[in-house]
Amino acid sequence: MAKKRTSTKKQPATSKPRKKRSYKLSRRANIILGSALMLISILLITSFISFLFNWREDANVAENFLNRTDEAKNWVAILGASISNFFIFKFLGIASFIFPVLLFITGLFKFFALEMKKLWNIWFWGCLNAIWISLFFGFFFKQAPLLGGTTGYELNDFLRDYIGNIGIALLLVFGLVFYLVMRFNVTPERLGIFFKKKKEEIEQDFANTNESTATAILKTDQGDLATADKASSEKKSSFEVSVENLQPTITNYSGIDTVNDADVFNSFEIKTPTKEEIIEEPTLTSTSSEKKEKEKDAVAIEVEKIVEEKTVKGNLSDKLVEDFGEFDPTLELGNYTFPTLELLKDYEAGSSITINQEELEENKNRIVETLGNYKIGIAQIKATIGPTVTLYEIVPEAGIRISKIKNLEDDIALSLSALGIRIIAPIPGKGTIGIEVPNKKPAIVSMRSVIGSQKFQKAEMELPLALGKNISNETFVVDLAKMPHLLMAGATGQGKSVGLNAILTSLLYKKHPAEVKFVLVDPKKVELTLFNKIERHYLAKLPDSEEAIITDNNKVINTLNSLCIEMDNRYELLKNAMCRNIKEYNKKFKARKLNPNDGHKFLPYIVLVVDEFADLIMTAGKEVETPIARLAQLARAIGIHLIIATQRPSVNVITGIIKANFPARVAFRVTSKIDSRTILDGPGADQLIGRGDMLYTQGNDLIRLQCAFVDTPEVEKITEFIGSQRAYPDAHLLPEYVGEDSGTSLDIDINDRDALFKEAAEVIVIAQQGSASLLQRKLKLGYNRAGRIIDQLEAAGVVGPFEGSKARQVLVPDVMALEQLLQNE
Repeated sequence: MAKKRTSTKKQPATSKPRKKRSYKLSRRANIILGSALMLISILLITSFISFLFNWREDANVAENFLNRTDEAKNWVAILGASISNFFIFKFLGIASFIFPVLLFITGLFKFFALEMKKLWNIWFWGCLNAIWISLFFGFFFKQAPLLGGTTGYELNDFLRDYIGNIGIALLLVFGLVFYLVMRFNVTPERLGIFFKKKKEEIEQDFANTNESTATAILKTDQGDLATADKASSEKKSSFEVSVENLQPTITNYSGIDTVNDADVFNSFEIKTPTKEEIIEEPTLTSTSSEKKEKEKDAVAIEVEKIVEEKTVKGNLSDKLVEDFGEFDPTLELGNYTFPTLELLKDYEAGSSITINQEELEENKNRIVETLGNYKIGIAQIKATIGPTVTLYEIVPEAGIRISKIKNLEDDIALSLSALGIRIIAPIPGKGTIGIEVPNKKPAIVSMRSVIGSQKFQKAEMELPLALGKNISNETFVVDLAKMPHLLMAGATGQGKSVGLNAILTSLLYKKHPAEVKFVLVDPKKVELTLFNKIERHYLAKLPDSEEAIITDNNKVINTLNSLCIEMDNRYELLKNAMCRNIKEYNKKFKARKLNPNDGHKFLPYIVLVVDEFADLIMTAGKEVETPIARLAQLARAIGIHLIIATQRPSVNVITGIIKANFPARVAFRVTSKIDSRTILDGPGADQLIGRGDMLYTQGNDLIRLQCAFVDTPEVEKITEFIGSQRAYPDAHLLPEYVGEDSGTSLDIDINDRDALFKEAAEVIVIAQQGSASLLQRKLKLGYNRAGRIIDQLEAAGVVGPFEGSKARQVLVPDVMALEQLLQNE
């Protein structure tokens, strides 16, 4: 059998869909087009501006554009004159400047591929503005063809024939109003004008009218609908809504039959409202069932509108600040006058810095010669003259080791025959090595020059301290609040007390008595006594203390513990006020955001100054070190800052706890490198020359300063000037601290005494030795019970208070006296 051939029909080829042509420009084409449009706009602006100055001379040139022989004064030549003549003179006048701006914006849109919908909006309003401006200038400035252009003039001439000048003016006003409303949404409500009544008052009138109309309708009987209509029509408000514009509340009502009024009261079927039944006020379209019940009972219901309380914008503190201003802590001493510069002595006349060229040259040659002896070449040398020392900055030749120069400190001092040579290798921040050489005639840095400097006067610091001048003769000012505590140390007679006086003087010249208080501790009893005169202005003391300046070591312990209580109280205030530091707290209190009835008050800074710390450590030991360490660790955030000075910088005085919490340190001259390392953690203080020469560090680099000199008569004048002014009734009182000298709490209640109390008292009186260990041995007691009995004996007056390692004093001489004492109780 022959195989059947399968006829394969050729499938028609599917025609590929034709691609739609896209007329959207590519990104590169848009960038090119945008650039071209922006450049054309700049060309047009340039030609327009030039045309304003040269339009008369270029009038003939503009008409003959193809004539190249004519010279145009326009900045864009003949093309600029022709285009400007067309746009400004023949077209829209000064309004033509809008078109280059629109072209430039179009170029920006194309260049940055922005959305084109916004561009059409800009073009529409730009063209509308151009027509209005041309019409405006053509109306008011007929004789100035450049302002309105030919189009503006002809358009005004055309409109004047039909609507006159008044019509044109009204048309201009309407155009302006149309533009402001449509473009910027300017409405009378936004401007706050044209309405004598506020929106709430208008709504209130509208509601009152509705209530009166509803009451009139509800009072009518069923058969007197016409009367009700008449009553409602008489009480129409200005906000009446026409019947034709009101739509029934039910959209599909074609299939519902109309029923009579009697059926309405007997059933709850929905009825299509007729013209007579439609109430003219739109707010009265209540449900039909409620209306029928009211009409059936014929009872008038009076609805009382609840007026919402108005909310006060802003809080109470803002209103208080607006009414009374911010709280001013200085108001109580509002007439307080700060000390003047005339109270300080001027030392500049006789001891100003003089540049001795011979001395500089001699020192330079000796330094170069000494280094040359050790084959150390110098590429460059520079001198900076300070009040006390001169800094020679040298740049050694390549390949010289810095340690080699640093080891030649004593050799250079020998060659210069000078005391106090200090080598800084290298100087931080510079590629040089510094050699500090004392001047043969040091200058005195007066406190007056430091206080009067712009750096101090314009210092925006909480507690600015003017310490002196640096090696470049610039005033050195630091903020005690940022330190936050300062440790001063140095040998006797090297300037510590003068430095403390300079610090206190700086604060007296800068801070009001309400802003800072001093707690002065002076074991020497003679250094800080001058500040007694400003006790009621600046000093703080304990409530039961007679003198503000503390000289007794026992009172020092109470004062330090009182400061710890003050610190805890301040932290509690900061916690309640949700503030992190005293600056935020005082700012909040000044803004009247904290209620004084809740215990809040303005907190002044408290500066504790201890003139001789070593004496306190020797006499009191841990009792002083513990509160000092606690204050140093915690007190900086609540505005208590410590300044401690000592003449014995040994490790048992400046302990590790003290050093850890005093990053800012001032070192005057000391006698050994060990003392220098104790203060500064490095050498340098042993190379100073004394008389106020000091090194300052705040945990980073050492800065050599000459301390400002303030003499005792100057301090006396300042304190007398302040003390003679009106002061507070008393010094600033610290919290009361009850000392626990015995270390125990006394038991006064007789019923709580131990069962062995009487037997223990006899043992103590017979032995005449008041110690707990005696009771432990004699009565076979434990330490805790023996200690409690000793406390009870102290409360009963048998033994005296605790005296450290010594046994307590027995106050009863014999057993007979003890019996009598116990019977009297």
